Amino acid sequence: MLVTVGILYLVFHDPAKRTEMAQALRQANRWWLLAGFVVYGLVEFLSGIRWQLLLRVQGIVLSWTRLFHLVLMGVAFNFLIPGGTGGDVVKVYFLLKETPGQRTRALLSVLVDRLIGLVALIAIAGVIIAAQWPWLHSSPAAVKYIWVTLAILGSLLAGLGLSFLLTGLGLIHKLPARLPGRDKLASFALAYNLYGRAWQPTAAAFVLSVVAHFGHFALFFCAASAFGATSYVPTFGEFCSIMPIVDTLTSIPISLGGLGVRENLFQIFLGDLCGVSPAVAALMATTGYALVLGWGLLGGVLYFFYRPSEHTRLREMRAEVASLEHAVAEEEIALETAEEEKR
Repeated sequence: MLVTVGILYLVFHDPAKRTEMAQALRQANRWWLLAGFVVYGLVEFLSGIRWQLLLRVQGIVLSWTRLFHLVLMGVAFNFLIPGGTGGDVVKVYFLLKETPGQRTRALLSVLVDRLIGLVALIAIAGVIIAAQWPWLHSSPAAVKYIWVTLAILGSLLAGLGLSFLLTGLGLIHKLPARLPGRDKLASFALAYNLYGRAWQPTAAAFVLSVVAHFGHFALFFCAASAFGATSYVPTFGEFCSIMPIVDTLTSIPISLGGLGVRENLFQIFLGDLCGVSPAVAALMATTGYALVLGWGLLGGVLYFFYRPSEHTRLREMRAEVASLEHAVAEEEIALETAEEEKR
């Protein structure tokens, strides 16, 4: 919270910048803002369909009403937990309450849902950054962020490749018990085994992830277009070029919901590459954030009406989910050990 406040102070403390923002807000096109709000609703709708596909692969039947309750509750908690995946803890916790006796399958559905979204982002970022390399490198200030993004995504891709290799060779159980990330690797191994055979719904989930990512880019394009009366509006193609970088860097658990970090990145990329003033660039980022927050607030309302007798502290939710992750990992390791003994 302190980091978030500190970054926001650095971005918004200049009185001249705040004056320019206020003028832009007064002339904002409300129809573009409404379009952005609707677009993000469609993004979460696609995310819900993707998750439902993955749940049904595991034989878990969850009503669409319950499913979208959990999806929007996840959006709400993404604003309260640093990084872009904090809402997954809440989704897993309440999904466990909905699916007694199917704890492992429920956990893996959320894990694979996030995993497919990550692979889709890596694919999109790789293609777009390669295609727009000269344009992106025309800004010296942006170059370092591009390389940081490539390092993060490359490390994640290498980690996924390593987990896939270890799974294929059946070596997860030979990793040291105290190795950081061992439980996660074991969970990946079990997920690969369970979802690898269901390639059609998994492929469909990947396609939905790609579309959802571009929908997220469109959200910020709509937010920026609302200020067309006072500023140049980057094209949708330009937004698609910078948003994979922005989304990757804001997923690092530095601030709440990436607040402040996103504004700073917009100032650098939209300012240097598109000629947008720092004040309006930051305002575009904050407006996009606010449109997502609108859906998060709806998720918060649903949370308070969602089985209130089962509400608990967030740290208790995290402890229960972490305990389940460890149990699932031990299950996969035990299966590997038994298979090796048979051989």
